Amino acid sequence: MTRCDIHPSILSADFSRLGEELQRISTADAAHVDVMDNHFVPNLTLGLPVVERLQAVSPVPLDLHLMIEDPDRWAPAYAEAGCASVTFHAEAAAAPVKLARELRAAGAKAGLAVRPATPVEPYLDLLPELDMLLVMTVEPGFGGQKFLDVTLPKLRRAAQAVRAHGGTVALQVDGGITEETIVRAAEAGADTFVAGSAVYGAEDPGAAIEALRGTARRHMG
Repeated sequence: MTRCDIHPSILSADFSRLGEELQRISTADAAHVDVMDNHFVPNLTLGLPVVERLQAVSPVPLDLHLMIEDPDRWAPAYAEAGCASVTFHAEAAAAPVKLARELRAAGAKAGLAVRPATPVEPYLDLLPELDMLLVMTVEPGFGGQKFLDVTLPKLRRAAQAVRAHGGTVALQVDGGITEETIVRAAEAGADTFVAGSAVYGAEDPGAAIEALRGTARRHMG
């Protein structure tokens, strides 16, 4: 069956009770965890000590998204902490191939993220070194932003390259994903969807996850 994964973003969760908030998304494919350093993006969230505790209690794998400077130095520790997937930004990494290999060697899947205005083409030759390509559909740094349709052509080009590569690399979108916008993202070729407020803002996060997954599956090419 074609991959169709929903990764709720805990950026939209209640930070005072993260353990319980993770339990509320136990039917998700992974929990998306944003690590921000207030340098690469103008926001500060959480770091390795909190992630280690989340890893110990999470009922689902952790999908780390590092919005930080110098990921070459800091990212491997998150893989060593047991996170299932660690994504770093193309704009911040000095040696992305070396870093991706280090992450894989530490037992994590390696992901590469690009901001909305960053062309994806220079990084498509790196697909053999990656497990996931993340096309940001908002400017990284804050939750609750509106989906940027201007990213859809880039998403389509990335999807074409992933298919040509063999379809083994997950194509993730992050930012403004709702039951409406997930249709456009799925039609453009995404197969892994980060959703924050669409899940945690729902009365029943489990039902919201299933609704998003069903909608995306119906519109995937």
